[in-house]
Amino acid sequence: MAELRKERLDRGVKVRTDSIYAVSSMKEIMFLIGPGLALVIILLVLPLLLSPYWERVLALTGVYVLLSIGFGFLAGYVGMVFLGGALFVGVGGYISGLLNTVGVPIYLSIPLATLLGALLCTLAFLPCLPLRGIYFTMVSFVYPLLAARLIAATGVFGGTDGLPGLDVFPNKWVSLYLIVGVILVVVFAISRLVNYKDIGLVLRGVKDNEQAIKASALNLTWYKAQAVFITAVLGCFGGAYLTHLYGWVGMSLFATEFSSLPVAATVVGGISTVFGPMMGAFLLVPISEALREFGTLRIVFYSVIMVCFVAFWTEGLVDYLKRKYEQFEHWVKV
Repeated sequence: MAELRKERLDRGVKVRTDSIYAVSSMKEIMFLIGPGLALVIILLVLPLLLSPYWERVLALTGVYVLLSIGFGFLAGYVGMVFLGGALFVGVGGYISGLLNTVGVPIYLSIPLATLLGALLCTLAFLPCLPLRGIYFTMVSFVYPLLAARLIAATGVFGGTDGLPGLDVFPNKWVSLYLIVGVILVVVFAISRLVNYKDIGLVLRGVKDNEQAIKASALNLTWYKAQAVFITAVLGCFGGAYLTHLYGWVGMSLFATEFSSLPVAATVVGGISTVFGPMMGAFLLVPISEALREFGTLRIVFYSVIMVCFVAFWTEGLVDYLKRKYEQFEHWVKV
């Protein structure tokens, strides 16, 4: 009996490298742009198909998508495992809320809170950037806990009651398509950034060999600060967005879930691509809402999912689907 082995053949584009493609037909062009085009269409059409409850879930999911993309960017491309996403959300939310209480409209308070909050968070983490590995991870996890306890102990910014009565988005379409539009822009921008021959190469070098970066007379702290700032922009926008989605800002924006769920989403979706964390968040957050009646048992669900993916499916969903999409597998005789 003849032995068989599985053979993989590339399909679609006949000649390609990481950044250069040779296409000869419309079929091959659609092969290249098909996944991205499908993503855009799904995100633009999805708000039109949901009930009011799931529209709010979509808005919340969008915030987690931004946090997950930021975590995947730092961990996957820069090598910095960051667990302080809740700090970004809280700082962005409080700054936007405070600006709004003094009369700044939301179309100004959100971008101002995004940039100012990202700058403040980057400055706060600046002394910690020389730390590596688990030490940086532990410090980043403590920051949002410290901020929440400080507000509760001193009673500043409304203390445990928060700041109610803030302006909200004029209608649901503005809130939904704002977060959808931001996600699409962020996915495109981060994808271009990590593949850029200049800063993208340096950021990958920070992950692979910090000593080589130092030997090249490059300021390692400066590049790490840029990476943290980019991630902080995503988180601070998410916090400012939530503030005006609910018309209230409080200590719940420093919740640990804003730091932990992006980790689970990145593990599920895959850490080696920008699309992996996004897909993980789009899967986990709606499932988590569907399981809300089980209370804290949802954490058990996250734990089981992470254990299964870490132990048995380390590549993540996106890498697996990408391999299936780009390659045709069949059995041949040896």
